[in-house]
Amino acid sequence: MALKQDPHVLVVGGSDSSGGAGIARDIETISAIGLRTCLAITAVTVQTHDAVRDIRPMQPGLVADQMRAALQANEVAAIKIGMLATGQIIAAVATVLRENPRIPAVLDPVLASSSGGPLLQARAIGVMKRDLMPLCRLVTPNLIELAILTGSELAGDDDDALRQGRRLLAAGPRALLIKGGHAAGPRSTDILLSLEQEPIRLDMPRLAGSMRGTGCMLASAIAARLAGAKPLEDSVREGKRLVFEKFLQSFERESGSGA
Repeated sequence: MALKQDPHVLVVGGSDSSGGAGIARDIETISAIGLRTCLAITAVTVQTHDAVRDIRPMQPGLVADQMRAALQANEVAAIKIGMLATGQIIAAVATVLRENPRIPAVLDPVLASSSGGPLLQARAIGVMKRDLMPLCRLVTPNLIELAILTGSELAGDDDDALRQGRRLLAAGPRALLIKGGHAAGPRSTDILLSLEQEPIRLDMPRLAGSMRGTGCMLASAIAARLAGAKPLEDSVREGKRLVFEKFLQSFERESGSGA
């Protein structure tokens, strides 16, 4: 079948009934870039844009079976990982990644929803750092996630973020994209950090307002570019540009409707 030969991004993550984040955002972003998706659902959530009301994690074996079936059915060229919910699910996902080491994986370490509801068990954070991050081509924490992952206070500036990022790199990830959306100032600066090169700063104007699902969008866009065999830095730059343009369009629509 022709469909089987098309490059796919395997999206591993949770559903969001509001459509504001999670797999809905992933599919939307990857489709906009022109690639197909296949799915492994890790959890079903009951969410509005303001609150997480319930979470029902999948059985870990079912998550792994979904991933293997997707990999068997399609030409998977990259894997994007989002909400994982439990340590057991993390271990199951890591097992499948070890079986497919040549496929680049991008991990958005989702710890909580935009409204603050926890999306990963606290005791699972160590499992993520030990068992999953070293298998991923890129990990994309925001400043809050970076602080939690390193047991630190929220970074006050780029130097703090770099110190925390280097501490996390020592735990095994090949590269980090530290997202600066939670910082202050007129520019939003992300830092691409790896052991192989000097830190690369990528910044764009900071827009007023907020939009849910930007972390999902960015990781998905990067995974889609990696699926096209683009270098990591190019994939990150193009992914950041896409998210900025989407955010700008949303901001302009809201400004226009409020005029």
